[in-house]
Amino acid sequence: MRILSGEFVRTWHGRLINIHPSLLPSFKGMHAQKLALEAGVRISGCTVHFVEEEVDAGAILVQRTVPVKSNDTITSLQERIKTAEHVAYPTALELVARKIAVLGDNGKIQWNGEPDDL
Repeated sequence: MRILSGEFVRTWHGRLINIHPSLLPSFKGMHAQKLALEAGVRISGCTVHFVEEEVDAGAILVQRTVPVKSNDTITSLQERIKTAEHVAYPTALELVARKIAVLGDNGKIQWNGEPDDL
């Protein structure tokens, strides 16, 4: 993981997206799977969001869920989430590229059509 400078994020505001291995706003930062397992959640997943200066705080574009199994380890949960990420990220890229989802001046997504139209 690399934290971008505030200047870089401001310059490219509304044009940067990130994928995070949890269902934000839960389990921000590093070690999301460990935190999810410790919390005992039954569902986890991934979130693709616009990048803001605050880590893992941008408007959410796409979320995909995965079950958390009783015998999960950090590694097994990470692998299941990676599979979901391989669907979520291309979907988010298409939403942004086709301008179906645009980050508004208020920091919220302006939807121009329905995400299900993909």
